[in-house]
Parts: sequence; structure tokens; C-alpha cells
Amino acid sequence: MNALTIPEDYNYIAVFLTLGCNLRCPFCINRYGDADQRYPMMSGDQWLAGLNRIVSRPNLPITLQGGEPSLHPDFFSIVNGLRSDLRIDILTNLQFDIEAFMASVPPERVSRDAPYASIRVSYHPGEMALEATVAKVSRMLERGYSIGVWAVDHPGNGPAIDEARRVCTERGIDFRLKEFLGDHEGRLYGSYKYPDGLSRRQHPSVDCRTTELIVGPSGDIFRCHGDLYEGRPGIGHLCHEDFDIDTDFRPCTSFGFCNPCDIKIKTNRFQQFGHTSVDIRGAREAGA
Repeated sequence: MNALTIPEDYNYIAVFLTLGCNLRCPFCINRYGDADQRYPMMSGDQWLAGLNRIVSRPNLPITLQGGEPSLHPDFFSIVNGLRSDLRIDILTNLQFDIEAFMASVPPERVSRDAPYASIRVSYHPGEMALEATVAKVSRMLERGYSIGVWAVDHPGNGPAIDEARRVCTERGIDFRLKEFLGDHEGRLYGSYKYPDGLSRRQHPSVDCRTTELIVGPSGDIFRCHGDLYEGRPGIGHLCHEDFDIDTDFRPCTSFGFCNPCDIKIKTNRFQQFGHTSVDIRGAREAGA
């Protein structure tokens, strides 16, 4: 297949190997909305055929995520089968056999020059044991892996998050917080560039442009996380010869049913604050 060159202004390559997960966190951002998320999974060979088309840059990795990406039956084969010049990040809850992982995937395969870890472990109080998680992360750090722990700053988990931060800091583990996005006890949390995008009511059509390549479990390419999680149609397929990345604005009639990930104000991959995944024409910006 022809090469798939990532545009210069793209900030993220999100590869959802599966939306399945072995945890059931009530605040999971993947369950924002009511869509059926059971997309069929591509095989490892199909993933490699599509992903190895990509021409990216050392500072823009392919981020394998989910759900829980290690649940894909060909997870190790996908990690090891990507071209060596394609950098890899992994978002995981680490609920897998790390000894098997370390026996199959060398540290340098998931390591790069970046201001944060290449393997980012999502810690979820109530669903994961802190000590067991920290022990796994410590073991991988000892073996030379670029790994850290991130937790969602959910307002209901304050004491548990504080304890996780304390334990990780004492053991030399990079611990960071991710802003909680969504509703809790009648309050909307998060900082959004286009707050009307979360109104859950129909708005006039807008024009939207993304800075992310979002690939669903079946290989479909989506305009945004909202389309992926809400089950709206994709705009192409990773393995289709004629697919190319279009950086133009696209008309959207789903504004008001956005996913918080797409319209939140956040840091980019260089940890510079002020980035938003999408630009929207025809929508009121925060403070306007």
C-alpha cells in the first residue's frame, strides 16, 4: 500500500486495538454516550499492514491503547512487528503478565526522547490494587522501561489518589494526574474550548478539523473520539489503498454530542498547555 504521511500539524496517533477492557471504571471516558462499542477487531497481520504504511516523526509515536490494548490476542506481535523507525507509546492498566511482556518486548522498543513515559499506566482506585501495580511498575523500571503512572483526578477518589501519589513518589515512579472530564454529582468537570459541544442537544452544522489520526478496532478512521465512541461512520479505513489524510475542515451535524477528549483544553505532546484536538468553525468558544 502507498505511504500514509502524517501532517505536520498532527499531534497524536491514536490506535485503539480494542475497546474491550478488563476493568469497569464508572467514570471511563470510553463510555461517554450510549453507543455500542463492540467493534470487530482486526488481526495482527492486518494491523501491521495498515500501521506500517505510516510515515511519522520521532516525536510523534503510534500510541497503542483501548480499552486495554494488551487484550488483543496479537498484542506482542503488533508491538514487535511495527517498523523500527516508528516509535511506540502504550496506554495500559498493566493487568497483564509483565514477565511475558519483558521477555518479548525489549525496553528500547518502547522508549523515546519525550517529557513523559512511553508506557503510561492508568491507575484506577477501586479497580486495581495499588501495591501490586506499583510493584509491577518498579520491576519494569529496574529493567530499563520508560514507564510511569497516571491517574484520573476524579473528585470522588481524592484520598486514594493522594495515597497513590505518595507511594509512587517514595519509590521514584513518575506519577501524574489527568483531568477528570464529564459530569459528577450535577457538575461538569473539565476545561473546554467549545463548551456547547457537550450540551447533548442538537446544534446547527459546524465545520470541524482534527489534529489526530484516530483508528478504531476494526481499522476504520474517525474524525474524532466522539464519532468512535458514539458509533458514527468513519471516514476511511487504515488498510484501504485509496485512503489518505485530509486536513481540510469537514461539515459536522453532531456538534452538541462531542466527546470531552476532543474539545478539552490540554497539553500537547510537548507538554505545552493550550492545545485542543479539534478546531471548529461556527461554534462559540469558551469566554466568547
